[in-house]
Amino acid sequence: MRALTVLQAAAAVTVAVRLARGRDRLPPLAPATTDVPVSVVVPARDEEERIGPCLKALLADPSVAEVVVVDDESRDGTAALAAGLGARVVTGTPPPPGWVGKQWALRQGVTAAVNDVVVTLDADTRPAPGLVGALTAALERHDLVSAGPRFVCDGVAEQALHASFLATLVYRFGPIGPSTPPPAHRVVANGQCMAFRRTAMLEADGFGRVRGHMTDDVALARLLAADGWAVAFLDAGGLLEVDMHESAAGVWREWGRSLPLRDVTGPGWQAADLAVVWLTTALPVLRLLSGRPTRLDLGLLAARTLLARALRGSYTAPGPGVPLSPLLDPLTAVRLTQATLRPVRSWRGRRYPKVEACGLTYRPPPGAPGRTGRPARSEGR
Repeated sequence: MRALTVLQAAAAVTVAVRLARGRDRLPPLAPATTDVPVSVVVPARDEEERIGPCLKALLADPSVAEVVVVDDESRDGTAALAAGLGARVVTGTPPPPGWVGKQWALRQGVTAAVNDVVVTLDADTRPAPGLVGALTAALERHDLVSAGPRFVCDGVAEQALHASFLATLVYRFGPIGPSTPPPAHRVVANGQCMAFRRTAMLEADGFGRVRGHMTDDVALARLLAADGWAVAFLDAGGLLEVDMHESAAGVWREWGRSLPLRDVTGPGWQAADLAVVWLTTALPVLRLLSGRPTRLDLGLLAARTLLARALRGSYTAPGPGVPLSPLLDPLTAVRLTQATLRPVRSWRGRRYPKVEACGLTYRPPPGAPGRTGRPARSEGR
């Protein structure tokens, strides 16, 4: 029992240090316009029911020069809808062996784009006017930018479970927008919204080098950070919304699958991250429910309650699910552990072979351009 107390205290100190970084964060993205032509690439597979709001917003944005939708072998009317709204549709080809579908779709879309500044958005995002301009401005200071949205969560259970999962990211990596970049192997990113320069990405063969990863966004960010790129994860909550899931079951199944970052994190860090989650979020709740919380448990519960209050700003319509989310932390810890021990390698009807757990070992195929170091900055940047 004494050893467990020591471990819990060490985990609490670790979390406190990470949370303290929130006092010195980069400012949220502010709406902006740009005269720089921007291509927006949207990979889409069976997104007929969700892609409309995203495309309508982009096509109405004067900062967007073109919208490229990569139809990734959709079995519904995604391509026809996108073309009807005015997007340029690229008919995606089947992923080659070793490629996950999204990375292959992004590679095709970026190759087809005509402008050097590229923004990628998932089909379930809802960009506000000024987002693309803000991302373009951020590329004056960074080489790869990803943005954190506000989440649309309908229902108390969905929002509570989602907020519990979100809290584990903060406990493991700290708040969004750190002013001091973390080490490359601890960089995180959000693949729902990214911006970069096309020539630099193609030269780096970024998507090719992370072609087999399910957590492709973090894999890409860590790979390029290790190459020397300036990678930033910025708050875009005022400019971007995303409706990821339709129910609490969807949050449990899909987000719980990806959050452990199993295929981009080595075994040591996987164990350390799970220990932090169990010791600082799950254990205090379990002890409270059993009527035997320690003083340290009560302190951790107080900190978690304060975090829940801070996380209200991460939702378009925060309701009672956010303050109730700490009660679901034990279930969240179980789900993260399950997904770490038994990672899922399937998505949208496709199954993929395993990659090495620590990831980031891929190299460009023969004849493809390689990348060593930070991309050269163009004049005027």
